[in-house]
Amino acid sequence: MAIRKRIRATEMIPQDLLNILACPICKGDLLYDSKRDILLCQECKVYYPVEEDIPILLRDYARPLEELSKDPSRL
Repeated sequence: MAIRKRIRATEMIPQDLLNILACPICKGDLLYDSKRDILLCQECKVYYPVEEDIPILLRDYARPLEELSKDPSRL
């Protein structure tokens, strides 16, 4: 099993929660992008939204990373 990387704490999401979050598809590490308020899985090449400080880690909410470059409002 891969060792989880520490994710930098934010004012919105507690550090202890960030440390235990995993991608629901591959169970891999997630990276938090505070500028876009999303969690990224580089292994699956998807991202998950964070809405009202709550990570939405459901497979149905996973969006391809390609969408980030196509949608200027997400940059």
